[in-house]
Amino acid sequence: MKQLVEKHPLAIRWFHWVNFPVLSLMIWSGLWIYWANDVYRLGWGNTTLLKFFPQSFYEAFNIPFQLAKGMSWHFVLMWVFFLNGLLYVFYTIFSGEWRYLLPTRHSFKEAVQVVLHDLGLSKKPLPVRKFNGAQQIAYTSVILMGVGSVLSGLAIYKPVQFAWLTQLLGGYEYARIIHFALTIGYVLFFIVHIAQVVRAGWNNFRAMVAGFEVVEVNPATHDVTAGPTALPAADASLSTNH
Repeated sequence: MKQLVEKHPLAIRWFHWVNFPVLSLMIWSGLWIYWANDVYRLGWGNTTLLKFFPQSFYEAFNIPFQLAKGMSWHFVLMWVFFLNGLLYVFYTIFSGEWRYLLPTRHSFKEAVQVVLHDLGLSKKPLPVRKFNGAQQIAYTSVILMGVGSVLSGLAIYKPVQFAWLTQLLGGYEYARIIHFALTIGYVLFFIVHIAQVVRAGWNNFRAMVAGFEVVEVNPATHDVTAGPTALPAADASLSTNH
């Protein structure tokens, strides 16, 4: 029997849909800034395996070489990104949503199970819960990455005024590397996240738009057999595996 079950509150959906375009635009404007001194590459000595980013990349995406404009957009969007993230953290704390998101001592073990399942290497069914261990780790990591981006961004934006912060991060060059590495991390997260949403299907996407998900309920016991449940942590689902 199918039944509608609320999955994501309005506030969570709001924070999600504000953050996605803002962070995307910050990455785009960051490329305008990075163009002024695009020094990073993968390689050793005079050997370069991969350059971030070759001239052909800028030409292919028609990225304008406008440093001042890029900095203006980046710093305006930074405030939106910061305030949206801060409100999100406060909301999860005071609403109790953190219970679904914060990893537990079982989350890492469960994350391995999720990865093996997604790669087709394990047929063991995944736990029926709002967020599995892999999602808990990923979403918590993104919050920590956001903190790192704000701090490293301030360190390279105002290295004199925030000299203590710049030094704490290892100096200007290391702070810039951290900021750039976190940006690459966001891009990789976007790719995996979007791929997982496509893989999960319309029901999962609708939950982040409308807030509810269609679940299968056992008519005899009224237990949810497929879809989100009210379990806040990974412990209960893993207890059946011992």
